[in-house]
This record gives sequence, C-alpha cells and structure tokens, in this order.
Amino acid sequence: MFTGIVTEVGTVKKAESFQGGREFHIECSFAGQTRVDESISVNGACMTVTGQNDKTFSFQSVEETLRKTTFGDLREGDPVNLERSLRADQAIEGHFVQGHVDTVGTIENITADGADRLITVGYPAEYEPYVVGRGSIAVDGVSMTIAKDSPEKFTIAIIPYTWENTIFESRKVGGRVNLEFDIFGKYVVKYMSKLKADS
Repeated sequence: MFTGIVTEVGTVKKAESFQGGREFHIECSFAGQTRVDESISVNGACMTVTGQNDKTFSFQSVEETLRKTTFGDLREGDPVNLERSLRADQAIEGHFVQGHVDTVGTIENITADGADRLITVGYPAEYEPYVVGRGSIAVDGVSMTIAKDSPEKFTIAIIPYTWENTIFESRKVGGRVNLEFDIFGKYVVKYMSKLKADS
C-alpha cells in the first residue's frame, strides 16, 4: 500500500529483456536501504525488489505487467517516480494507492495556468465511471485531484513543487502514463452495479 506521495525521482540505469519480461535496475539514494522482497512503487506500479546494492535496486516485469503499464516504454536514462511502501506509523498525506495500475492513459494537452501546469489525460471509455471531479486518482504513482472531468478524459492541476520533484516535468503531449483509479470509488461502482443487477 502507498499514498501517492513520491519519495524520490530515480533513474533507469539498466533495462534488459529476458524470456517473458524485462529486468530494470533503478538508481536512487535509498537503494542501499532496500531489501529483497520489499515492495516499491515505480511510476505507480507496485514492484518487488529482486536485488540491490548501495546504488541501485532491481525488479522484474513479466509480460502481463508490460501490457498493463508503461514499463515497456522505459529506457536507460529515463526518470521514474519512486515511493516506498506505507508504514503503520506514517501519515497518509495523499490517498490510498495500491500500486495496481488499472490502465494506461495518454497525455493530450499540457498548458500553463499561472504557476501551475494543467495536464489533460485521455483514457479508455470503460473506466469513465471511476473518474469524478474533485476525486482522487494516481497518475504515474502521484496522488492527484481531478480538476475537471470530461468524456474519456480528465485534467489535473500540478503545483510547481510537484512539477519539479516528479517525472511530470519530463512528460510531453502524446506520452503515456500509468493510471490507478481510487479504490473506494471502484468498490462503490461495483456495489451499485450489483444492486442494479439484482433489482
């Protein structure tokens, strides 16, 4: 479990293929503190540490993960959002994020709004019931509030600090982002759908 508050922006130092997936080595300041089997959110996807040293930690992505996330796009030198898993004594400052990416969205527009940046993201129509104005969503692992929702797209407003301390600063129009919709919203939609089916 995570909160969507990025701890650090790491760097992909190595990305290599193996039969059925890819292995990534991520450089970050806390690599030496990690342990094998630890869960770390990488661009919003919960990944298991398979190896580590003082400078990097590694994880493996199988074909299913590569299909459902943007990990197939990652190349050596790319920045990635990182968050270590939530501790029991830690404040929940974003929202509950499972690290289970629901789908991949596409950046349709990036505009400046004063000091803020507005990013509009398109997503598959089947997920529209989970998008609510002023509701929460995780975009590349960052807890964001939906500023505006339209059919098959939503807009988020990013303050300068978040822009500069996540990978949003490197994002371009046409780029793909990992999306995880609010878990509580998913439960409500499923419950209401069941009520409707039973009535």
